[in-house]
Amino acid sequence: MVDVWLEVEAHQYTAALSPILFECLIHPMLGGATDQKVIDDNLVKIKNVLAVYEAHLSKSKYLAGDSLSLADLNHVSVTLCLAATPYASLFDAYPHVKAWWTDLLARPSVQKVAALMKP
Repeated sequence: MVDVWLEVEAHQYTAALSPILFECLIHPMLGGATDQKVIDDNLVKIKNVLAVYEAHLSKSKYLAGDSLSLADLNHVSVTLCLAATPYASLFDAYPHVKAWWTDLLARPSVQKVAALMKP
């Protein structure tokens, strides 16, 4: 099950979030204009992905079951980047996803990673 969620993270979750992060964080740092159409198109994609996560996380605490695994931790860095964008509240519409993320953020190991990622 871990392998399945690692694939979902790479090919669905991060694939939808990366263009949003680029447009909100990287492009402005490079002096470029943000392309709202790219953001909007990928917001549709990530919302579809989050709907799948929401359904799954309504049945288990973590992605691969009731124990934390690499499947969960592999989402940390890209999701921490999302928090630095105007779309940080994206998870609010998905209560099980939000609870999962809040649980991950409460872990000391994730807090250490978050501290290292602050500008």
